[in-house]
Amino acid sequence: MLARLAELEAEQAKAVAGGGGRYVERHRARGGLLARERIELLVDPDSAFLELSPLAGWGSDFPVGASVVTGIGVVEGVECVVVANDPTVRGGASNPWTLRKTLRAADIAMENRLPLVNLVESGGADLPTQKEIFIPGGRIFRDLTRLSAAGIPTISLVFGNSTAGGAYVPGMSDHVVMVRERAKVFLGGPPLVRMATGEESDDESLGGAEMHARVSGLADHLAADEHDALRIGRRIVRGLGWVKRGRAPGPVRDPLHDPDELLGIVPEDLRIPFDPREVIVRIADGSEFDEFKPLYGPSLVTGWARLHGHPVGVLANARGVLFSQEAQKAAQFIQLADRSRTPLLFLQNTTGYMVGREYEQGGIIKHGAMMINAVSNSTVPHLTVVMGASYGAGNYGMCGRAYDPRFLFTWPSARSAVMGPAQLAGVLSIVGRAAAEARGRPYDEEADAAMRAAVEAQIEAESLPFFLSGRLYDDGVIDPRDTRTVLGLCLSAVNSAPVPEPSGFGVFRM
Repeated sequence: MLARLAELEAEQAKAVAGGGGRYVERHRARGGLLARERIELLVDPDSAFLELSPLAGWGSDFPVGASVVTGIGVVEGVECVVVANDPTVRGGASNPWTLRKTLRAADIAMENRLPLVNLVESGGADLPTQKEIFIPGGRIFRDLTRLSAAGIPTISLVFGNSTAGGAYVPGMSDHVVMVRERAKVFLGGPPLVRMATGEESDDESLGGAEMHARVSGLADHLAADEHDALRIGRRIVRGLGWVKRGRAPGPVRDPLHDPDELLGIVPEDLRIPFDPREVIVRIADGSEFDEFKPLYGPSLVTGWARLHGHPVGVLANARGVLFSQEAQKAAQFIQLADRSRTPLLFLQNTTGYMVGREYEQGGIIKHGAMMINAVSNSTVPHLTVVMGASYGAGNYGMCGRAYDPRFLFTWPSARSAVMGPAQLAGVLSIVGRAAAEARGRPYDEEADAAMRAAVEAQIEAESLPFFLSGRLYDDGVIDPRDTRTVLGLCLSAVNSAPVPEPSGFGVFRM
């Protein structure tokens, strides 16, 4: 695990490096702060900043981090979603992964009723990939207006260029601050205007901060420099009078067991089961866990705990496979949590629902459907941590990305795919062998061995946490020792929103 964490640190360092030394120095020479420096000055001193999806774009043609930093930080005592363009990466231009990462941040702001602060310096869309950005990218502006309509404040601090579609970010924000002589906000810059209309104009008269403050009225505040803009931004948040509408946490107690021991709990070979209670007692307040139905469906551990003072219902895979008993147990437990308005925490290490004649005849499909139905229609906040395997429909029943958990994080030990690499390659081999037999042709064993090796290597690579995080199938790969802190920050954030209404049915005993 320590070796994997070293790899994670190296990959995250690439995101922090942005465009690299040359472009960082050029940006500093212009008097600009880096994206993370702006965030550090925006959030309260010594407060935590939960960065989200730092590996976005990993393995793609774009730099790790997707040229934008997103996360949740505390500004004047208010938890806010922060989106900061990285101007050292192609001038902060948005690529397809920037878009997905930005949209995810807006979803988090909406679901959890968190003010959205944009730290803007962007050259607009990355033109060579415009086909993947232009049409879906319109949702960024739709989201800004919907946040505002929902009473969730949107704030833009503009530090440099905000061009083309990027101009609509301040254009659709509730509060706009622009930095004098630095901010340039226009739908079309001087070259485009000259091509479109023949008009000759300069940056300042077309979209400068002074013009927008004095003439167009787009700028609500004119900042003297970047530090002043961040000061004004903090003042705006302070003036919101923002109040959380969820439940206040109770007293907080540290776990009795050492969180450092989380490094050694997940075996390197995920085929070897481990007891998730060993994880729970290292993240739960006082290491206390009130287990529900401990003797029934033992492959799934369910029960009640507190985490940083917040009550949670925990579902954790014990032996990977989900049988009918586990599925029915989960469905009842999820409904109990829904009725008591208790957030749910899913700790994934599952190979999926059990297959075979006995289990199919025993109703595994309908029982698995009960569990997935309960997960889908539960209205309390869901948090998911993928500790180990996340294969097949087990990913769905344990609230994978498709089931919209409020937050989803993975450990470096995680693996996720439709099935394990060896199983998938074996299935393809069986299908190929049957097809050859049906045609009356000999089966090429040498080609089969090569195919299986290639498929196993491909699935193994595509099931790794860096690959999945790069595609924003999670909100970040985290150090297991940070799990309690990360989940505590998330539980605090979800309580900015009011407690949701329960679903329309009582509890069905499964």
